[in-house]
Amino acid sequence: MTDWATYYHTRFQYDARRGVVWREVCRWLEDEVPPDAAVLELGAGYCDFINSINARHKCAVDISETVRTAAAPGVETHVGSSAELRFAADATFDVVFASNLFEHLERDALLVTLRETRRVLKPGGKLIVIQPNFRYAYREYFDDFTHVGMFTDQSLPDLLVASGFEVSKVLPRFLPFSMKSGLPVHPLLVRLYLHSPWRPRAGQMLVIARKPGS
Repeated sequence: MTDWATYYHTRFQYDARRGVVWREVCRWLEDEVPPDAAVLELGAGYCDFINSINARHKCAVDISETVRTAAAPGVETHVGSSAELRFAADATFDVVFASNLFEHLERDALLVTLRETRRVLKPGGKLIVIQPNFRYAYREYFDDFTHVGMFTDQSLPDLLVASGFEVSKVLPRFLPFSMKSGLPVHPLLVRLYLHSPWRPRAGQMLVIARKPGS
């Protein structure tokens, strides 16, 4: 079993630059996340996404207690597994978001996570995933000792369809593989990067899917 406290001190140390990046990513995602939406982030970590996204109701879940202190005022927090969302009733959320999570989950836990995600989403609700793309990040992929699953811009959408979702968008190269990429971090530069067709060192993909229904 992974010692997540150790993981936070080795591979996932706090980095203020993440807030800069995530504010711009959230700005880029405005068309996908309505301001009146109820949003759940799985594996929220330092809560950079959930703190930055503009939404009516915001909820974060993570296996680490860090989520409680990292969440901004008004963000509902839960410590626990993404495969156990018992705190949420059926059809509660308009959007479920997960970044750099699925590659850490054993296959059974991932399948249960997707089943739970589909349960708590409203009909027509969206699952937004930002995820290392093994096709473009194979050299660095297993530098993280907690990576147990490999996904590409083909296999992840196929998995989501097999799990009952309808895939609406796939961007194979969306963000750099990690904050250790060496690229400069500034709001304007991040904004230009997200709107550019040329994205150097982009090893993460974006996949958006929806739960069938109106």
